[in-house]
Amino acid sequence: MKSIKKWFKKNSQALKFVSLVFIIWQAALILIIFLGSKYFPTSGAYLYTEKDVVLSPAWLWSRANFDGMHYIGIARGGYGLYQQAFFPLYSKIVNLMAHLFGGRTLLAGWVVNLVCLYLGLFFFYKLLKLDFSERISKRVLVYLLLFPTAFFFSMIYTEALFFLLIISSFYFARTKRWWWAGIFGGLASATRLVGIFLLPALAFEWWQQKKTKNFLTLIPLLLIPVGLLCYMRFLSVNYGDSLMFIHVQSFFGAGRTADRIILLYQVFWRYLKMVITVDKGTLIYFVVILESLSAVVFLFLGLFVFLRRWYSYLIFMVLAYIAPTLSGTFSSMPRYVLVLFPGFILLSLWAEKYRWLRILYPILAIPLFILCLLLFTRGFWVA
Repeated sequence: MKSIKKWFKKNSQALKFVSLVFIIWQAALILIIFLGSKYFPTSGAYLYTEKDVVLSPAWLWSRANFDGMHYIGIARGGYGLYQQAFFPLYSKIVNLMAHLFGGRTLLAGWVVNLVCLYLGLFFFYKLLKLDFSERISKRVLVYLLLFPTAFFFSMIYTEALFFLLIISSFYFARTKRWWWAGIFGGLASATRLVGIFLLPALAFEWWQQKKTKNFLTLIPLLLIPVGLLCYMRFLSVNYGDSLMFIHVQSFFGAGRTADRIILLYQVFWRYLKMVITVDKGTLIYFVVILESLSAVVFLFLGLFVFLRRWYSYLIFMVLAYIAPTLSGTFSSMPRYVLVLFPGFILLSLWAEKYRWLRILYPILAIPLFILCLLLFTRGFWVA
């Protein structure tokens, strides 16, 4: 009991701030979604519903739009047609949690996201405090939550879980608790493919930290590929294709190719042509601009992360950025960049130095956040 009280006292500052921004942010989401359901136009093609057997409250349904329907379906009945593109850990956790909620899978998924996001923000704050002031650390968390697609942390997507696992793995590596870093890394690679890039990133972190290079201490990091390898084994045994999560990508209509690698400059050229040719008055054009800006901004931020010499962060950021683009598109890039956390650190450092950025970022981010949230929850594709 004394150790628990000591822990809470030691972390009281982090817990208070994280709790405050978490509650305000969640309340804002609920209000925006409610108003959107009353006054915003709706597209019914990708809206999640529970028409036959209503288990979860209707106000949660919009959080499972688009890919959320796949995660709910996998959690309830296992993999269906082409759903092997979605890694298993998130749906497994939701399935287990659903037993505590009387089979209410959607409700269970929402609770999983709440817990994961709260813990993710807490560990992110702890990670930031290793290098930065309290003021900077707080601003990074706020800037992350204000990002236009940050609402995905509270949707039935893997974002909250994956963010928690990535941040925790880095935190434990930075504090030299390598077994925990390896465990969280292994769970990350069972959640999303880019989780595997923790291996080279944390290996470099290990190299920077170790004064005496005892390679036996690298063993915990070998846990990182285990999640991916287990999923590949599952796919091989059940479907005869260990890389099925790649091969089914083209069936989701996002312009992805699965039979060849597309280089980054080719993707930029493709998007430049779309910016020029796509009808300016359509939602498609808005999405193209959002995807293009996300790609350009985080490429730019990555260059400055390199100049800062945050090399372990940089390795993960670069590989996690490039990997989705190899299929020939920036589709979902506005969502994928949420885990490129060094970019948000840089934004916060620059905002500390430049007053105009402190003003400009929220002015741009908040309206875009509201618009993107309304679009997604009313059935329009965003990311």
